[in-house]
Amino acid sequence: MSTDTSIKDPAAGTERAERPQARLSDVVIRFAGDSGDGMQLTGTQFTNTSALVGNDLSTLPDFPAEIRAPAGTLPGVSAFQVRIADYDIHTPGDAPDVLVAMNPAALKTNIGDLKRDGILIVNTNEFSKRNLVKAKYEHNPLEDGSLDGYRVYPVELTRLTREALADLELDNRSRDRCKNFFALGMCYWMFSRPLDNTIAWLEKKFAAKPILAEANVKALKAGYNYCDITGVFQNRYEVEPARLAPGLYRNINGNSALSLGLVAASRRSGLPLFLGSYPITPASTILHEMARYKNFGVTTFQAEDEIAAVCAAIGAAFGGSLGVTTTSGPGLALKSEAINLAVMTELPLVVCNIQRGGPSTGLPTKTEQADLLQALFGRNGESPLAVVAAASPSDCFDAAIEACRIALTHMVPVVLLSDGYLANGSEPWRVPAVEDLPDLRVEHASNPEGFAPYRRDPKTLARPWAIPGTPGLEHRIGGLEKEDVTGNVSYDPDNHQRMVELRAAKVARIADELPPLEVDGEPGGRLLVLGWGSTLGAITGAVNLARERGLQVSRLHLRHLNPLPNDLEEILGRFDRVLLPEMNTGQLALVLRGRYLVDVKTLSKVQGRPFTRGEILAEIESMLEA
Repeated sequence: MSTDTSIKDPAAGTERAERPQARLSDVVIRFAGDSGDGMQLTGTQFTNTSALVGNDLSTLPDFPAEIRAPAGTLPGVSAFQVRIADYDIHTPGDAPDVLVAMNPAALKTNIGDLKRDGILIVNTNEFSKRNLVKAKYEHNPLEDGSLDGYRVYPVELTRLTREALADLELDNRSRDRCKNFFALGMCYWMFSRPLDNTIAWLEKKFAAKPILAEANVKALKAGYNYCDITGVFQNRYEVEPARLAPGLYRNINGNSALSLGLVAASRRSGLPLFLGSYPITPASTILHEMARYKNFGVTTFQAEDEIAAVCAAIGAAFGGSLGVTTTSGPGLALKSEAINLAVMTELPLVVCNIQRGGPSTGLPTKTEQADLLQALFGRNGESPLAVVAAASPSDCFDAAIEACRIALTHMVPVVLLSDGYLANGSEPWRVPAVEDLPDLRVEHASNPEGFAPYRRDPKTLARPWAIPGTPGLEHRIGGLEKEDVTGNVSYDPDNHQRMVELRAAKVARIADELPPLEVDGEPGGRLLVLGWGSTLGAITGAVNLARERGLQVSRLHLRHLNPLPNDLEEILGRFDRVLLPEMNTGQLALVLRGRYLVDVKTLSKVQGRPFTRGEILAEIESMLEA
């Protein structure tokens, strides 16, 4: 426990009386409100400020699936959860310590997650009879005793914001849109955050409308000073900077990291990058981000549909570019026939699938890992390709580079799996040095002597990449089966057998260049927790907690899902039991059982929400007790 001796008022520069200030190792805060209340913006500003303070952090934005849900209703609730810490963390937290609820619907949707005795800040102005009915409350929860297990702080956020902005020539609707910054100011005071970064951001964002910048800045300071003057909170809290490895850091979300990884791969390969894409949640922001990088040799094409997008990317690959397409599960289904064309023509193509809940439109703004089997097998005929998965928001950068490396080295399509949790979540990313990135330089075929379009590299089995128009390198391309070496159309049954086996062997040889897997913990024993993709954070947190309780458990996470690493089977055989948490109904477990005849136990979750540490820890304890 420590105390401040002089807390400065950021609005006036004066000093206030000292307040008790408790130090916390970590804290989880969730902002929740209507989709028009700016909760994503509020959470992002708190996150960015905490990153500048030096905290380690992890976020979990939660978007409503309805585009225009009626205001104040349960389907329209938007939330943003952020966890800040003074040590290395891996998840956005199992449950919030603090919940800011801007209306009854936000309260009802999120109160079940708030820790007992947690802090609950409620905008009482929104708890009208009409809004209570919209949120399906029979009684006012602020009056019926249902919140007695929490530390409730009722605040008239709407009224106080209007009063703070009374001298500005704005209507009440415009004033009310600033109440999220009043709430943010309160949280900045409570957790000892500086206001400078957010003020600078507001002034830049609303440079063309200075009255809006002034209004939001005044609301931010008013929220901060409301806490400082009224003493509404008994304590302030401080989370000190985390001890991270030295380097240059930036806060980044998964889609931004993936975009930068693609650009880096383009520059390291010396190839122009072509992105053919069709907007689909949660992949659309990659298209938005990539459109900003045209000065780095990036061409973006928003196609009329998913099929046109992938076909354009294949055409770009045929022309010698790094061809990329982005989508989510429904779009991957539409692209499947064209991806098979890339398999047949043996062209490098990177397909970024940002997974979401299905089937059909399913849960478009929620996360899932449900597309693994589709990525592995969702095409007609024998059509193997490589599949890699990103494990964290910042890891999307490295996974994108790895997907491009495999595609360019082996002349094969690669599916890169991310998901909504990674795409929208953020964490500190240590910016790598350019010289530390892999050398992906490519040499297109240029010598006509002895050229044959399907003559293969003896090591990788990759065929030569010949640019159309190169004298003497003319060759046939298309979806019909090719004759070995010559590339001519062939219906010969023996040739088809040989080509099917060659395409499979080419993908299988990727495993020969993969580094050995590293087991975290004992190399063998009673229990191995295996994972892939975005379950990394929850698995790591759960295993660490289990070890703190004296349990012997090891952990292994997979990046390459096809081909699987050569040493995986041997590692699985060292453990009595294998637990595999997946945000699906057991897709990788099905593959591993069929491939290795190993009894893998599935821990399944298909709720549109990521695993918590507690859920995996409970299963670990249950299996070890058994």
